[in-house]
Amino acid sequence: MRTNFLFPMVSTYKKKAGAVPLLAVCIIGFLCTATYGQRSKPASGNQGILSWKAGAASAIITPEENMWMSGYAIRDKPSDGKLHDLWVKALALEDGKGSKAVFISTDLIGLSRDLADVIFERIQTAHNLRRSQVILSSSHTHSGPVVNSNLRLIYPEFDMEQRQKIASYRTFLIQTVVRCAGQAFQRMEPARLASGTGISRFAVNRRNNTPEEVLNSGDLKGPSDHTVPVLSVRSLRGELKTILFGYACHCTTLSNNKWNGDYAGYTQIELEKKYSGCVAMFYACCAGDQNPEPRGLIVQAEQYGLELAAAVSSVIKGPMRELAPEFASEYRELELEFAEPPTDEALKTVARDAPEWQQRWARHYLRERSEGKVPQKSYPHYPVQSWKMGRQVLIALGGEVVVDYSIRIKNEWGSDLFVAAYSNDVMAYIPSERVLAEGGYEGETSMNAYGQPSVWAGGIENKIIDEVGRQLKMLGRIRKTP
Repeated sequence: MRTNFLFPMVSTYKKKAGAVPLLAVCIIGFLCTATYGQRSKPASGNQGILSWKAGAASAIITPEENMWMSGYAIRDKPSDGKLHDLWVKALALEDGKGSKAVFISTDLIGLSRDLADVIFERIQTAHNLRRSQVILSSSHTHSGPVVNSNLRLIYPEFDMEQRQKIASYRTFLIQTVVRCAGQAFQRMEPARLASGTGISRFAVNRRNNTPEEVLNSGDLKGPSDHTVPVLSVRSLRGELKTILFGYACHCTTLSNNKWNGDYAGYTQIELEKKYSGCVAMFYACCAGDQNPEPRGLIVQAEQYGLELAAAVSSVIKGPMRELAPEFASEYRELELEFAEPPTDEALKTVARDAPEWQQRWARHYLRERSEGKVPQKSYPHYPVQSWKMGRQVLIALGGEVVVDYSIRIKNEWGSDLFVAAYSNDVMAYIPSERVLAEGGYEGETSMNAYGQPSVWAGGIENKIIDEVGRQLKMLGRIRKTP
């Protein structure tokens, strides 16, 4: 409010007197500094911008009772206790001109559109936000609860007790996420934002390297993205308040039946222990074809958590790019086409010979066809989103995006870009054209797990990349390559 009042006074005074007396300039400068403290250098033409405001909040979302866990088709029983809690966390931002946004992270497998839309609607209404101003991300831990309509066909048929538990937890989750976002907005205070990138190397391309090869050979194959994007939020006194960071690796170190956030959960625990009073928030990057290796042991998940925390800490301790308090955002949903669905004969073969979770998929579509239902020809709501915070741009893509996307986006638009996946809607794997042609789990059979009628049609990669490029241009980004 002080900014809006003081600077118009200067403008009016100049019109009448031709110049502002030195004493008036000093008083105005003193008042602004006293109110906002040290500020980022404003961009050209935005001399009225003074400071960010930021606030963070967190809440436990660990189920209070044992229920079915999400992520693995091999599980045959509900959860049995916990290793550590699952969390929802929210970072609320407001730039120097009053534009607001909120980033929400969850220790969950990934939210389906029907659930995410309820959360979006409530947050947008409560805080007067556009859709582009809200990002809802997931860590993709495979040790959280079943809560979504996605991945529904990898699970056995639930009995009434499990269905009631899932419905009850779903209601609890919606209320908790919305409340957490509201608390983050309530806690906003003047802040400084900075960004930087670190390195951590435990992610392995699982399409090109077997666990045995990882253990017995140092010559790993296939693309990976080992960068660790970091956004820090500090008070004007320099106190570290929030760390938002990402990594491109599946949270699949563990497959036991105890609630936990996998390596990402251990990373957040370590950072919040190291930086007392700080909220550490993780988001999954383009990890669709990336695994931690070796894996399977709790000590390994702890080790990867410590490694990633060390990478984040090295960025925090080093020189980071101060971000001017300017926010802009873009959001659009694309229609992505499916290829021709399999024939009845192909479905019957899968229903007879494939693993049980694929058999469920085949039987589902055979039943639909017998009822005269026509398979869906496209997915009309694939989300592509982008935020610009000062000079830092963050891209948020839906689905389980393979690493080729982040590599291509950075090659074409700049290595300093942050590229998140598992955001806003997780409806399927998102293969590149290379992975789609190669097939395998990420390019083909994973569509059965997500209950989709067919594989994606060709052209999916360019369609998504073109929209990313359109949004980057809207945000003033200049393409690196023609």
